[in-house]
Amino acid sequence: MLNRCASGFGAIALTALMQEWADATPDASTPDASTPRKAHFPPRVESVIFMYMDGGPSHVDTFDHKPMLAKFDGQDPRQAMGKLEPTQFNNIGKVMKSPWNFARRGESGNWVSDLFPHLANHVDDLAFLKGMTSKFSEHTSANYFLHTGSGFQGRPSMGAWIGYGLGSANQDLPGFVVLNGGLIPPGGLDNFNSGFLPATYQGSIFKPKGDPVANIRRREASSQLQRQKLDLVRELDEQTVAAIGQDDQLESAIKNYETAFRMQTSIPELSEFNEETQQTKDMYGLDAKWAGTDIFARECLLARRLVERGVRFIELTCPGGSGDRWDQHGGLREGHQRNCLSVDQPIAALITDLKQRGLFDSTLLVWTGEFGRTPFAQGNNGRDHNPFGFTLWMAGGGIKGGTSYGETDEWGYKAVQGKREIHDLHATILHLMGIDHERSTFRFSGRDMRLTDVHGYVIHEVLS
Repeated sequence: MLNRCASGFGAIALTALMQEWADATPDASTPDASTPRKAHFPPRVESVIFMYMDGGPSHVDTFDHKPMLAKFDGQDPRQAMGKLEPTQFNNIGKVMKSPWNFARRGESGNWVSDLFPHLANHVDDLAFLKGMTSKFSEHTSANYFLHTGSGFQGRPSMGAWIGYGLGSANQDLPGFVVLNGGLIPPGGLDNFNSGFLPATYQGSIFKPKGDPVANIRRREASSQLQRQKLDLVRELDEQTVAAIGQDDQLESAIKNYETAFRMQTSIPELSEFNEETQQTKDMYGLDAKWAGTDIFARECLLARRLVERGVRFIELTCPGGSGDRWDQHGGLREGHQRNCLSVDQPIAALITDLKQRGLFDSTLLVWTGEFGRTPFAQGNNGRDHNPFGFTLWMAGGGIKGGTSYGETDEWGYKAVQGKREIHDLHATILHLMGIDHERSTFRFSGRDMRLTDVHGYVIHEVLS
């Protein structure tokens, strides 16, 4: 009976969803993605570089030093730590000390493990948030939550919201670029989508090596011929709009055609590293023996070049070649060592390079995963997902470098002081870009929608 009746549920849901999307069709007042717009208040930064460490880095092995793990290494965590929450796989092993040594670095004395020898030199530029939490312990939902403020598919990504709020600072490039090093995170491209916002705000996927965008080079014999074809497509689209009425997908397609046409000139120049000195390339780690370092070095260098050209939001993803990303349920020592080898030198070089070029104070850098990892073992030298407390860091314009805000308990298990959630991170990023997260809304399904929904507080404790 239920099976027979349930077949209609999908149709009902689809009808409702189609009406929601119809309600979201932009009117004449919807801002154009190619037009720069005024911020709500003076921005502290002009661009964001969001370094997404897909899979969930272990905070207790990187930046959150917990001596208790060494003291109780190998013991049953239920006896040592008390009540434990269910984990992703509910496979709770023994308390496991970090395989790496920690030391206080810089004048600030913040803890950094041996995994980050290059980044440790910039510790006084970083603001650590050690009381972060997530609502989800599973990758896909946690990824959606981190990127869109919702644990469910279909919401606009953070980069799309920034584009919607501020428009483009360079009409020859997208305002939201994702540098894909070879791994798309769980949840797929919906992590970078525009959701119910116009499609012109969605993330554009660039490759860090070779042609950044597939099929970007024209195939026509001349640019004049290509221009004529583009004009014909525009005319046909406009005829369709005149016949059926305004349509967001068609309007966005027309604008995307024009952007792609202009990108044919800007993209080859952007991805050409010949003008970079050998010293700069070596500093980042281009052509390093370890392929992951080379890939992420190209992402970081390309990110700096995008910042120079006014791109608002740039996301860096993990290099390909490691199927488990930072998700070491087993083989933590080998996996995290490999991942840090990929990103440590390039990130340190990016900070140095931005400073040398006078861009550091106008750029926000964010380094984070979707959650942390447990202080006890899982499998063979691994750690499970931990959304109850983890660490991220921010640096650049408007950030109080050398600070550490929030704490997890003595085990690194749960946030106990300065507890913050992803909505607070989003509110803070928007704030630094000059956007009031409570005023940046889009009418959808009869409601004014926000990136932060009805939540979110700016984390003033790490702002300068």
